[in-house]
Formats: sequence, C-alpha cells, structure tokens
Amino acid sequence: MQELFIRGLSVDWSRVAPDAWLRSVPALAGLESLEFQCPVTFFAGENATGKSTLLEAIAVACGFNPEGGTINYRFSTWDETPPLAEALRLVRSHRKARTGYFFRAESFFNVATRAAAYDAENPRGPSFGDRGLHEQSHGQGFLSFFQAFDGPGLYLMDEPEAALSPQRQLTLLLHMIRLTGLGAQILAATHSPLLLGLPGAQILSFDGGAIHPIPWEETDSYQVTRLFLDHRELVLRHLTE
Repeated sequence: MQELFIRGLSVDWSRVAPDAWLRSVPALAGLESLEFQCPVTFFAGENATGKSTLLEAIAVACGFNPEGGTINYRFSTWDETPPLAEALRLVRSHRKARTGYFFRAESFFNVATRAAAYDAENPRGPSFGDRGLHEQSHGQGFLSFFQAFDGPGLYLMDEPEAALSPQRQLTLLLHMIRLTGLGAQILAATHSPLLLGLPGAQILSFDGGAIHPIPWEETDSYQVTRLFLDHRELVLRHLTE
C-alpha cells in the first residue's frame, strides 16, 4: 500500500481552554491520538458528534483555508481560528502532496465566487468545465469542482454528497477510486451510504462517545437506509404513530 501523506494525529489538550465547547463533545473530548490506515478514511456518525470539527481542524493544520478551497485560497467571512486546530499535531510521512483541497458543502458558494476571481488571475489554474461554478447547478458545480483535481494529492471533503443525486454520488465514488489509484489520500465526513461503501475504505464512527472503526454494514447510514428500503410502510407507520 502507498505511504499516506498524513499517517495520524494527536491532540495536545493543554492547548485547549478548560471551558472550551470542544470538551463537551464526547468523541472529541476522549481523543488522544488517531491513526489512518487506508488511502480513504471516512468519518461517519450522527450530527453534532464532531466529524466536521475534526476534519476542519485537520484542514487548517495542513494549511488550507478554514472555509475551503485549495492551499492558495485565502478569504474569510468568519474570522476565527478553529480551536482544535491549534491543539492538533499531524503525523506526516516524507511524501508531499502535489495538489489537494478542503471541500465543505456549507461554504461552497464562497469558494465558487473566489474560484472565479482566481480563474481570471491564473488562466492555467484548475478548469471547472465550459462554465463557471456559479453558472452550473448546485450539484453540477460540486462535481465539476471535484473532477477539476486529480493526481497524488490530499483531498479533504466535508459532506460532499450534499448536492449530489444518487447517480452523481456514484460518479464521485468512481472519481475517488481513480484518485487513490493515482496515489491520493482522501479524508471525508459523510452520511452517504453509497460513498461509505467504497471498497477498502477505513470508516471511523463518532457515535457512542468515542471514535472507533466500524464496518460499512454497521453504520447508521447503511442500516437506516436499508431498513427504510426493505420496510418502508412499517417505518412510516411507526414514525407517524
């Protein structure tokens, strides 16, 4: 297996204030160290369990803009350094990523706006197709952004499925497989049972108060989706009653 750009991380809790809200998130409060074992690692779990918080901290520790984009993107609509990033220590290998990005669905509009400005300044930058990201549908823009980058890079994705149909999620899944074949490393926080089904991926669950590995079939995303598909009427009756 290829050597990963980021092999793991540790947290120096002495750099986190005693009253910081981070300490109230069970999966994060108990985090001392973490090891990445595969080219693709997914963060899975319920809302508010710390997935995006940890991914953002990793991104900032890697030098990415907290609101997303490539390593060259520098803009801010909310000027605050993620507190966990200051306490994070990454375990890196000797490999250096040639490209990469931090993608977060919630701030994609701002990234698309900045991308248009960068395209005008740097015509040799990444191409997002025949139209600008703002001139495409939300889902098309997402996919165009993903497909504009390839090669042995570091790609961090926060809920990349947010604007993608099931078919386009499978397109992204194939693109992720292609990226890892080129030597890339991907860290992604997702609720998508389709993306979580990527063969050979490491899935880390943030549920239950501690970060732990979990098989695809045991994730809530998989189990709830399968339950609804297999027993739709029963589930709906239970919910409405």
